[in-house]
Amino acid sequence: MAPQIRRIVILGGGTAGWMTAAAISHVLAARKADITLIESEEIGTVGVGEATLPHIRFFNQRIGLDEPELMRATQATMKLGIQFVDWARKGDAYIHPFGDYGQPAGGVDFLQIWARLHAAGRTSRICDYSLPVVMAEAGRFGFPVEDPASVMSTFSYAYQFDAGLYARYLRRVSEGRGVVRVEGKVTSVRQNPETGHVEALSLGEGREVEGDLYIDCSGFRAMLIDEAMGSGFEDWSRWLPCDRAIAIPTENAGPPVPYTRATARTSGWQWRIPLQHRVGNGHVYSSAFLDDQSAEDELLRHLDAPAMRQPNRLKFRAGQRRQQWVGNVVAIGLASGFLEPLESTSIHLIQQGITTLMELFPDGPLDARDIAEFNRVMSLEYDRVRDFLVLHYHATEREDSEFWNHVRTMDVPGSLDEKITMFRERGIVMKYRDGLFLLPSWIAVFVGQRVIPRHWDPRADALPMEQTAESLARMKRHIAEVVEALDTHDAALARYCPAEVMA
Repeated sequence: MAPQIRRIVILGGGTAGWMTAAAISHVLAARKADITLIESEEIGTVGVGEATLPHIRFFNQRIGLDEPELMRATQATMKLGIQFVDWARKGDAYIHPFGDYGQPAGGVDFLQIWARLHAAGRTSRICDYSLPVVMAEAGRFGFPVEDPASVMSTFSYAYQFDAGLYARYLRRVSEGRGVVRVEGKVTSVRQNPETGHVEALSLGEGREVEGDLYIDCSGFRAMLIDEAMGSGFEDWSRWLPCDRAIAIPTENAGPPVPYTRATARTSGWQWRIPLQHRVGNGHVYSSAFLDDQSAEDELLRHLDAPAMRQPNRLKFRAGQRRQQWVGNVVAIGLASGFLEPLESTSIHLIQQGITTLMELFPDGPLDARDIAEFNRVMSLEYDRVRDFLVLHYHATEREDSEFWNHVRTMDVPGSLDEKITMFRERGIVMKYRDGLFLLPSWIAVFVGQRVIPRHWDPRADALPMEQTAESLARMKRHIAEVVEALDTHDAALARYCPAEVMA
């Protein structure tokens, strides 16, 4: 019988490696496992992921991190959602909020009520009935409360932080919990000739690191999961054709806003992520429709403050490993796959991989059932995030470039096509037991990109029109009044987590 897992080796640092190290060293502390992380200062990290989703807060809590301390250390700001500009049409803008829309009435969902009133011209934009949207647009912030009777219980929040500083903070935490960092580059991988399992990683000059379980955080190279274990790659570029990115930080042009911005460009989109000490900017685009120099020129032309350093160029392919756990190797982060950062899912997918691994971590020898379940859960997670991202491109009316004509008319995954049809016809969002994005997220993108339900729940027609319209008007006024009484986002940061001024 194979021995229990006592030695865990993580290949690669950066956000994925140090999130994994911090989580394992905390959650599995009672097992007293030896945890080693191998990284080289000579190997850079991608490091463009600076925006997160609310799930990161609960991950940080679970692994014992203090929120104000973490936010100070990472120059973080609050994030209430993501603003999308020019996606359906030039001049359009909407915010995908981390919260709900309105309230049901008479057993009828708010979307169904809104769709009926919208068709009659008796309501305003759906964003006016979402507290986090109104809060974000006003540049204000307040913490959620637990009282379900309060509108302040209807939202959550995430962070906009410096991913490099986050990794550095987690390294300090992890090493304080006993994680051993080894500096060096892996020159070869020794595998068992019978099982194919990894037995040791060679660092050259006779140095080897042995382990029972290996976690591949080596980034796009996927040195263990793909080069050694041959997991293969499922390419999704036919649905997500963007394959390049240029990232550049700028100075702050003013107080940081509590939301990330994604602005559609001629052949892709541009991100803007405000931190306390700077703003992260980048241009994601398709090389099939735009050359690198034109992409850089377009990015620089739309910056709203001076650049702080030269642009960083990245190449990638959208897709996932066919298996993210093979033998005694588990892939986390970019080694497991890549989906562009349109909805801030990069760090979430790292977190999901770590969380799923912790839930299935073997009590004894490796179990094929645990491995199969991990692969099932992560593949499903990637599939559903993929569909959500493709929706942003496909649900457009833009005809002003070859790129937008392509994504508007391309075939989409059958799972997404069915979802679009059901929403357009009846305002229904198919619910999943598993999957990251829930009902309000789909509503935000559908309605924000002009996919409006043609029909609605017949029970909405039974609600008195005048009374229902006035109820929504009161709801809108109440949200506006609550937001007006909150602190500005800048003041909330100064009180809760003021970061040190960086040289």
